[in-house]
Amino acid sequence: MANDVVMTPMMKQFFELKSKHPDAIMLFRCGDFYETYSEDAAVASEILGITLTRRANGQGKSVEMAGFPHHALDTYLPKLIRAGKRVAICDQLEDPKLAKKLVKRGITELVTPGVAIGDSVLSYKDNNFLASVHFGKSSCGVAFLDISTGEFLTSQGTFDYIDKLLNNFSPKEVLYERGKKGMFEGNFGSKYCTFELEDWVFTEATAKERLLKHFDVKNLKGFGVEHLKDGIIASGAILQYLEYTQHYQIGHITSLSRIEEDRFVRLDKFTVRSLELIGCMNEDGKSLLDIIDKTISPMGARMLKRWIVFPLKDEKSINDRLNVVEYFFRDPDFKDFIEEKLHLIGDLERIVSKAAVGRISPREIVQLKVALQAIEPIKNACLNAENESLRNIGEKLNTCVEIRDRIAKEVKNDPPVLLNKGGVIADGVSNELDDLRRIAFSGKDYLLQIQQREIENTGISSLKIAYNNVFGYYIEVRNSHKEKVPSEWIRKQTLVNAERYITQELKEYEEKILGAEDKILSLEAKLYNDLVVSLADIFHLYRLMQIR
Repeated sequence: MANDVVMTPMMKQFFELKSKHPDAIMLFRCGDFYETYSEDAAVASEILGITLTRRANGQGKSVEMAGFPHHALDTYLPKLIRAGKRVAICDQLEDPKLAKKLVKRGITELVTPGVAIGDSVLSYKDNNFLASVHFGKSSCGVAFLDISTGEFLTSQGTFDYIDKLLNNFSPKEVLYERGKKGMFEGNFGSKYCTFELEDWVFTEATAKERLLKHFDVKNLKGFGVEHLKDGIIASGAILQYLEYTQHYQIGHITSLSRIEEDRFVRLDKFTVRSLELIGCMNEDGKSLLDIIDKTISPMGARMLKRWIVFPLKDEKSINDRLNVVEYFFRDPDFKDFIEEKLHLIGDLERIVSKAAVGRISPREIVQLKVALQAIEPIKNACLNAENESLRNIGEKLNTCVEIRDRIAKEVKNDPPVLLNKGGVIADGVSNELDDLRRIAFSGKDYLLQIQQREIENTGISSLKIAYNNVFGYYIEVRNSHKEKVPSEWIRKQTLVNAERYITQELKEYEEKILGAEDKILSLEAKLYNDLVVSLADIFHLYRLMQIR
């Protein structure tokens, strides 16, 4: 620690925070920039194509540095994640203007390839699975979680079976027990982005306790996974990892499902590759997925890919799917109607999950409303279809009318992308907000009303109301009319040809208008956050809409 003596306070702060996640690239917020230092800077500059420079580090020392503007985070973060890097985002935890010394900073999120949520990182046609593998005594357990949708699956079996699942689910990151790297790579290869967790994470007691606590249940029988000891351990490890990466808002993960291996044909990686089901062996070739993927929604694209690598074995289930496809061909009007409504739904699955973690933007809230509105006509069309499978789908769809109508009532139809821009909450939701808006945005009209009233009361036709930074709003009267000035007006300034006065009414209005805009943003944020919290109920309803 001898070098600490020569470090600047900010660099000491950086290295202290960096020590918490030494394997991650740390984006260190410094003013309007995210900066990387030392070895992180060298790696980031190469991946991101940004300039590598140096920053002073006390007593003639310097350290490598590379950075980018903070508003470009959505541009640069995906590049680091797609390169297989883990990224610790370190933000300023207080207003630099109010900080007496060094600005307080802290790691607010650890983004890894398996726990990415942002649209800029995710591929809309692919699930973003985080996997966990547990090496049991007689079998191998595995779990898969897509945090962007809330889908949580588990199974266990031979190494060969787990290898097939890993290949077909194509996880972006795989967790396993520290010290088991040789066993993992020996059975499943080295192509995956992996992370090792401590051995205590992979114990039955720890895993089960974490799962029971998360789902708020006494046992796991209701999920049909109670007998999957190794699968449960792998699943619990995933929840432990979410806490490690500071993903605490995970209420949208409402169930743990067993991968029903008996329902599907087991396709190994060689079969999937040789048949070119989802990828091509030739650079300019086309896979089966490329040819048949005419899906409209991102959810449909992800489901189709899953269906291809997990083909059904049950004849009735296969015929049910084929009958639905045939119905679309027999009734083109029905097909066109459903397509029109599906275009409006977008990626409802991921928007719902964003609401669950409190990271949904105002425009995404409106998209959620539009999607829910589109579900109702789809539901009615399916219920009236001359096809049993479609009628079953219609019965399962929940239109979530209460949530849909609340969004329509409380959020403007075309809000800004960012909440802090204002203009998100609709008129009529809050009397206080409406009053503040009238003060802030109808100020000129209000001042003109005061001015006209005082002209009529005093008979001073040239009277005018204005503002300056010295004493705020004032009334200016020419010297030729100063004998008409009411006694309750307070004189504040004498000019060559006029005098300026203030009144109690103007001072009270000034106090209101100067704080109105800040109060508006604060109140809108509170009302918006209350709305987002209330959307938690949608997750249980939405599970009824998921058709697998």
